[in-house]
Amino acid sequence: MTGDPDFTAFTLTDDQREFRSTVRAFLEHHSPESEVRRLMESETGFDSAIWRAMADQLSLQGLIVPENYGGEGFGFAELGLVLEEMGAALVPGPYFTSAVLAATVLLCSGDDDACQRYLPSIASGETIATLAITERSGRWDRDGIETTAGQDGADWMLRGTKYYVPDGSIADLVLVVARAASGAVGLFAVENTDDLVRREQSTLDPTRRQAVIEFADTAAARIGPEDAWPGLSRALSHATAALANEQVGGAQRCLDQAVAYVKVRTQFGKPVGSFQAIRHRCADLMLDIECARGVAQYAVHAVDNFPAESVSAAALAKACCSDVYARAAAANIQLHGGIGFTWEHPAHMYYKRAKSSAMLLGDANYHRGLLADGIGV
Repeated sequence: MTGDPDFTAFTLTDDQREFRSTVRAFLEHHSPESEVRRLMESETGFDSAIWRAMADQLSLQGLIVPENYGGEGFGFAELGLVLEEMGAALVPGPYFTSAVLAATVLLCSGDDDACQRYLPSIASGETIATLAITERSGRWDRDGIETTAGQDGADWMLRGTKYYVPDGSIADLVLVVARAASGAVGLFAVENTDDLVRREQSTLDPTRRQAVIEFADTAAARIGPEDAWPGLSRALSHATAALANEQVGGAQRCLDQAVAYVKVRTQFGKPVGSFQAIRHRCADLMLDIECARGVAQYAVHAVDNFPAESVSAAALAKACCSDVYARAAAANIQLHGGIGFTWEHPAHMYYKRAKSSAMLLGDANYHRGLLADGIGV
């Protein structure tokens, strides 16, 4: 960043505080633990009525979509607030997949016609979109793309199988990353999802569903230029910055749960939280989370204000927040003692989300590699 750093950028405005409070109240009402558990066992993994209310009452699905595409036109700083609250509430459903990942891919594609065609319905919540990029290897880089795209006259046909597609079983629009005969990696839209073979994939985290999608000469429309990878790479980086904020929200809730428990759990006539080892453990977690929050907030700030730094900032945030969330979730289980290992306690739900989020968009080691490349190491 050129010039003196503007530390006021990380101080929330009154409007942002009010917005955050509104989102938190909405989620406390619509996504308590009992509702999360119910949706974990449901067929689709989300409640369409809550999804509708999210769009009608708060317009969250269109938060980062520009107004000329039917959205609200806010930045990633506001999106980070929403995702931190969603991470704390462990909200199931396709919000990150559709309103963040797919929407960002379209915005970074440089294809105005595609944005005009797809973004308004994504912003209104009428369309649930997803990105199908990973193959069986689970790689998020361009060298991992094996699905092929070939032309049949003026039409494009896709052939291959995508794995670990977030919310792939319920998506109305599938954005597919495939390789053309020229070797260029392109972006394609599949609207007629009835023609797809989709299988729910077994996952550790039932709050974030994944699917296998097979393409057998599936008709698709090309989005953006022949080589779409530069735009895709930028979109993945932006979504990564947003995901880091969700991880911070989950980590903070783990610490809050642990601290609340050690204050009331007694041993030898004293709250276990008064023991030095427990106090130090909680203090270490607090410092970890505050550091993670700082890098996550800077990552979304960079997306909005310093594009040249956004890739490195997002990679740093994802690596840091993945590690911190995993430590906080494990510590929450341990600090709760025996009850922390039971199905009835929510600690395991956060542990599973921490593990799944760590792999989504690439694990910590992958992002350390991106960071090293970005800074020339």
